[in-house]
Amino acid sequence: MQRSTAQPNLFSLPAGGAKALFSDPAFAGNKRLPVHRWIPWIAGFSREFVQDAIDRHLDTKGTVLDPFAGVGTTLVEALLAGHNAVGFEINPYAALACRTKLSACELKDRVVQRGIHDFEEFSTQTLRNGYTPQSSPPAGFKTRTDFYSPKVLSKVLAVQDFISSRAHSPLYELYRLAFASTMVAYSNYSYEPSLGRRAAAGREEIEDFPVAQTILSKLREMADDIAWMRSRLSGSRLSGSRPSGRVLNESFFSGAEKLSAGSIDVLITSPPYLNNYHYNRNTRPHLYWLGFAQAPSDLKRLEEENYGKFWQTVRELDRIDLDFPCEDRALTDSLRLLRAQTPEKGIYGGKGWANYAASYFNDCYRFARAARYVLRQRGTALIVIGNSILQGVMIPTDRFLASIAESVGLELVNIHLPRSTRVGNSIIQSGVRVAKARKSDRLYEAVVELRKR
Repeated sequence: MQRSTAQPNLFSLPAGGAKALFSDPAFAGNKRLPVHRWIPWIAGFSREFVQDAIDRHLDTKGTVLDPFAGVGTTLVEALLAGHNAVGFEINPYAALACRTKLSACELKDRVVQRGIHDFEEFSTQTLRNGYTPQSSPPAGFKTRTDFYSPKVLSKVLAVQDFISSRAHSPLYELYRLAFASTMVAYSNYSYEPSLGRRAAAGREEIEDFPVAQTILSKLREMADDIAWMRSRLSGSRLSGSRPSGRVLNESFFSGAEKLSAGSIDVLITSPPYLNNYHYNRNTRPHLYWLGFAQAPSDLKRLEEENYGKFWQTVRELDRIDLDFPCEDRALTDSLRLLRAQTPEKGIYGGKGWANYAASYFNDCYRFARAARYVLRQRGTALIVIGNSILQGVMIPTDRFLASIAESVGLELVNIHLPRSTRVGNSIIQSGVRVAKARKSDRLYEAVVELRKR
């Protein structure tokens, strides 16, 4: 298969990057697609992008890895294309979504339909007979306003009773995911895009809602998609045994050595961007209601293991510098420039944001080393990543990641630019976090294509 070997200018303006050879990686289209539509997710990339990537780099059955699996776009598409899929994901809720999607095709139609019927019967009986729930809200889950209004809460707790009674059912995880994927929709919170109170966004609180009917609709959608997925797998164009999929609920940094060296054919991923979006806090309700967290201390591990940490967790620390040999003057100069911005703001100025940026690029180095370990010879890594603007300083994250990858022995094939403009006002224009960006600067999204020599 012909591959581009042109070397881009790593520090040119985005418009000077290579012509896009991939579909737009934006996640939005997945919301209408089988299996992918199960979970509303704020970040990720499109099914079409993953399909393009796999088609370009795998002609025979292979193994595809996503080190930051999210809710499983890469893993599902790899499986549907007939390849083995492996993923790492530190967030237990997202890991649950991945596992459930990958294993759903093993469920028999009659079992799924019977399970949906049982849930419908239970919800009908509870409405008819004035059911008193036995479950309680998670004790450690605290919010500024009631997460659920009283009428909604009673219905949610009744659903929890049903799910608990099915702990040994083959549909147990499917029930849990159907609840988790809809739970914010009938709460007094919403994504704007970060999780916050509906009232703060000028929206009315929800006094009552057809909770059971909403979950029932989700279960029926899932049933249709499971049948579709099974049909797709049976008609896979690749010969051989049925592909396998697995997800490890741990960090790729600590877990990569659980994979055999050189065992991955293609790595397709999108690590967290340098935009301080707090993925774990935005799934806090799910983590508590699913039993993955009982107290704030349970979320601390996720913050510590997050790629690049968070500004809030590193801003007050002593100066953080790059902890790897860096010959890239553009990277070190950018960090120096960032650190010098708005010193009068203390940790809210360049000092705090430079700590955050340095932590991020330290993790880029760890990622590049782990990627080199797992990739086979001539194996490919495709990393979707966006640039950032911190304190008015434009950070070409894609170019810096490419440079770091080269320093550990990976070959830069190209930097593709499928999306030359993306929205990101929360990181550009926030008065507390950043200085005003120059009009000439813009956010874009790139695909860094690497190869193991």
